[in-house]
Amino acid sequence: MKNFSLSLYAFHLRHTLTELPGEVVTDANLLWENLVKVGEGSLTFVGLKDLRSKLICYQNGKYEPKREIGRIPERLIDAQDLDLGSLPTPEGFKINANLQPFLLNDTYAVDLTLVAESPNISIDIPQLQNFKPSSLLPSNIQASLGQTLSIYGEVESSEDCDTLAEKLAIALVAGTNLNPVRTQQGKLFGNLLFEYQALDPNEPDNPAKQCHILIVINNSQATTATLAAEAYDWLLNLLCSYHKILFIYQLARQRYRDARIIYSNLENKIQEFNSLISENQTQLSGLKSLMGEIPKKSFDYTRCLQDLQTHHTAITTNITNYTICLENIQTIDSGNSPQSWQNFINKDCKKWQQQIQTDINYLTPGQELFGQLVDTIRGIVETEQTERDRSLENKIQVLGIGFGGGAIASGVFTTHIDKINLPIVQKHPLYTSLLLSVLFTFFFIGVGWLITQRRYHPRDQK
Repeated sequence: MKNFSLSLYAFHLRHTLTELPGEVVTDANLLWENLVKVGEGSLTFVGLKDLRSKLICYQNGKYEPKREIGRIPERLIDAQDLDLGSLPTPEGFKINANLQPFLLNDTYAVDLTLVAESPNISIDIPQLQNFKPSSLLPSNIQASLGQTLSIYGEVESSEDCDTLAEKLAIALVAGTNLNPVRTQQGKLFGNLLFEYQALDPNEPDNPAKQCHILIVINNSQATTATLAAEAYDWLLNLLCSYHKILFIYQLARQRYRDARIIYSNLENKIQEFNSLISENQTQLSGLKSLMGEIPKKSFDYTRCLQDLQTHHTAITTNITNYTICLENIQTIDSGNSPQSWQNFINKDCKKWQQQIQTDINYLTPGQELFGQLVDTIRGIVETEQTERDRSLENKIQVLGIGFGGGAIASGVFTTHIDKINLPIVQKHPLYTSLLLSVLFTFFFIGVGWLITQRRYHPRDQK
């Protein structure tokens, strides 16, 4: 392949809606730090090692994201691009590199492109390793939203481009557990386009572990440089929206799973609730324990549902952005573009968008159930507590009347005991007094019980 280039397009989340203006996520600068590590390790371009000194968001080697505030250009450097220098190869030619860093709304993006020093140098499969593609894979870059590796090269019209693309894709991920699978094939600016997705078998749904591969082969001597330059910004933003859509959908699926776990826990709590109220004597302590647990679960469930609604809005926005980018690329490419990119909108994006909405519709009734369960338990607890407080109050009143009345009556009897001429009283005045005191107490307890019963259960008035 002549006029060969290898490009890395990586996208990393800078901030979310939860961050205040000027604040960023914890690992916002991870993309830049990992690129510096690549420069210090395998691709030892001088400019890549010193990347921090060139970026607007760094000052004296320290990450300072607030320096980006108010900056209108999307680029994070003061020039169009950054010349990183060159590296020699064992074959005698040099590799040149340049880098373009961007801030695309809430996302850091980078274009790191490696080219042979002369477009006439022919690069074959073994020579691809001179470009150290393994250092540009997700395990090293760790871009949270994902990344794309793109190869461009020119070949003779007789070249078997299908076989060449397959070999290139395999060579890019050689020595790793990534398995490139061709997903689409089409044309872009008159070139053949082969699209691959290389997933990590251990985490196939993690966008940060996936590698999206685009192999563009010019076998017709098409003049594409002008068109590609004109469409550059649209292509960059299209790839950004593409990775965001995949990232958002996986976040939505995870939040749906979280909500299902909470909902399953709610079902268990409902069974526990039914068991408590079906007992002969309602277990007030058990109900109070449920009252302490369910509001927290309800809050977590509401957060899951809220996040799903946010993800639905975000994926809709990025689908719109992707569509706008694709339409502009089609305009530049005389109405042409890879059909697979259009299918991505019409099929995959539409399906994912509908799936998130279906998840929201499915989970929304559960939010109401949480509220109803809390209200029901609260009502029962309050009723039970009131009944128990009333029962205790009645007992205190009955005993108060009984002991008070018994004490008064016993006192009166004891005061006049010497006037009673009954032989048993005269013979055993102390025992007689105690016995009558007990009898008076029980009598007045009975009176007190009748009073409380009449108070809380009055007869019907005619």
